[in-house]
Amino acid sequence: MFSFWFMAFAALFSVVNPFGTLPVFMSVTQYDSKYERQRTAFRASLFMVIILTVFFFVGTYIMSFFGISITSLKIAGGIIIATSGFSLLTGNFAKHKGMSKDVEAHAIAKEDSSISPLAIPMLAGPGAISLLISYSKEYPYWEHYLLSVLAILSVGIVTLLILRSANFINKHLGPTGLSALSRLIGFIVISIGVEYIVSAILAIIKDI
Repeated sequence: MFSFWFMAFAALFSVVNPFGTLPVFMSVTQYDSKYERQRTAFRASLFMVIILTVFFFVGTYIMSFFGISITSLKIAGGIIIATSGFSLLTGNFAKHKGMSKDVEAHAIAKEDSSISPLAIPMLAGPGAISLLISYSKEYPYWEHYLLSVLAILSVGIVTLLILRSANFINKHLGPTGLSALSRLIGFIVISIGVEYIVSAILAIIKDI
């Protein structure tokens, strides 16, 4: 069971990628006090956990309502995850998430940016949501459900720690270090996306 938790945690953490959100977090909180930045980090992480948990439990019903099969979801989700990873490799992660200059300026001017754009779409994006929905469909046992929720909470805690340490991380890694780390995570994310697409295609071929 530990292996399943670790698999879910590693995959979800790579797709959520809080390191890729750091530049946006620092930008939208640049005029905030230390207390306000920590409060924003906590709220963004909390809302991310809530959003992902809700979609994990209701996602299968949404799929059933629209008549979407697990193979179709895995292909669509795999494409989204792979393109997200590619944006990390090319340094366009924020732009991929819809963070244009106008959107970023609006976020800076907002009194609270923890829900949008930080929690969604930066952290709890469509890639992470599709990943969790596929888990809930593929592993329908209560042990897997419990471990999946624990993985979401674990990612939320790690995300909180990373966001709270944004200035420290930026000081010691710098833009170059963060860029290199994001590219490494991007390669892993692309691999996850490709794996989902391949597994879905193999499932289709097997059913033929």
